[in-house]
Parts: sequence; structure tokens; C-alpha cells
Amino acid sequence: MDRLSIAVITGGTGDIGLAIARHLARTHSEIVLLDIDLDKSRQSVLNFPPEISKKITGITCDVTDPSALSQAVDTILSMKGASLKTLVNNAGGTRVASLHEMTPSAWKAEISLNLDAAYFCFNAFADALKQSPEPCKSVINISSANGILGTFGNPAYSTAKAGLIHFTRTIALEYGKYGIRANVVAPGTVMTDAWKVKMESNPNVFENLKKWYPLGRLVEVDEVASVVAFLASEHATGINGVCLPVDGGLTAGMPPVARSFGVSEHL
Repeated sequence: MDRLSIAVITGGTGDIGLAIARHLARTHSEIVLLDIDLDKSRQSVLNFPPEISKKITGITCDVTDPSALSQAVDTILSMKGASLKTLVNNAGGTRVASLHEMTPSAWKAEISLNLDAAYFCFNAFADALKQSPEPCKSVINISSANGILGTFGNPAYSTAKAGLIHFTRTIALEYGKYGIRANVVAPGTVMTDAWKVKMESNPNVFENLKKWYPLGRLVEVDEVASVVAFLASEHATGINGVCLPVDGGLTAGMPPVARSFGVSEHL
């Protein structure tokens, strides 16, 4: 029986999730998107080249619900020749609020989506990964620069994304003996469609942002997706337990502060 090497991507209907699907389709037989709302992704997938779109399927799934994830696992493993190769925990989201404004229910909801869901998903797929005959198996968790730096306005999200980094290291330590690697990709602000709309309505948003990015621009979705594809590939088999920022240099330091004291034309 031919082996069907599978990549599972949570939060698969967003711009980043779809970009990851596009990139992983080059090295996997089947891409399965898990999302609570698949409708908005269908047209995007149809616009992909046929050789990519034919590999992508979707399962409606609330990734904060362990029972729903268990059903998704059963569906995926029932595919003929199913062999799990890559799990990408990409689901996440936040709303701007100060710590003072954050309510207990809002805090729990953001922790659930941005941290608990990654644990639930890994827990659901762990046995399938352990038993998979794939020679290059990996878990890639999408964190954020917010999980590395302290920030204003996203207290629960930042806390969850920081926790996700350490959760990933735990996977790396405990599951490396099964040939499973676990790594983190931590994007900064990414040029998604939502950000494009914000910038069109308020061009100053980008001017205020870019001073914090040494490259002077936001990261593109394909730049995030290509790093995920690299970490999932045979080119990264020695990389395990790392957090790789894809942020244009945001987490490298504090350029606006340095410039305020600098007299060199290079600052």
C-alpha cells in the first residue's frame, strides 16, 4: 500500500494557515486543514494550482474541544495509507485589551485558543505520530514575537504564546526518542489581508510600526510559511526544541531607543 504522508494544520483557513498549506503540499501527499469555519477558505484553495488544491482537504473542528479533535484523528487515520508526518498548531487569535480591561472569561478564552488548543491537538495526534513510519516527523507550533517580548494590549495572548514556546520544548525533550522533532516559529506582525485593510484605512499604522522593525517592513505570509516548510523538511532533521523568530528583526533589540541616543547616520 502506498504511504499517504499527511500534514495537519490547525487554524488552516487564515492567510498564514493557507500559505503553510501551499508550501507543505510540495512535500506531503495530503494536507488536512482543521478549523471551526472552513467556508472562507474554500475559494482560496480553489485558486491554488490544481496540483496543490487537489491535495488539500478540510475538517470542521473546534480545536479547543478534545472530543472534536479525537473525531478528527479518527477521520484522518481512516484514509487509505494514512501516515502522519507533520502537525502544525497554527490556530490562534487575540483582541486588544489592557490587563486592567481583561475579564476572566476573555482571559480563559484566549488561553484556551492560543495554548490549551495546542496541547489538546498534540495530545490527540501524539500516538499517530509515534506510530508513523515517516522518517522525518515534526510538530511546529506557531507562537509570536509577543511570546518573546513583553507587550502592551495583549496580556492573555502574550502569556499563552510564551507558554507555547516552553510547551514545545517539553515535546522536544520527551518525544525526540520517537523521532519526533518539535519547534516554534514566532512571527512578528505579518502582512495578512486584515493588516492590508488596516493600512488602507489608516496609513499611519504602518509608519508607526515599521520603526520597530530593522528591515523597515512587515513580514509576508509566505516568509512565515517557508520557514515552517523548512522545519518540516529533511533539511532540518537536526533542529529540535528551538524558537525561530520570523519578525524582520523585531526581537533583536530596541532600534527606536538606540536611535534616540545615536549620532551616527547608520542609526
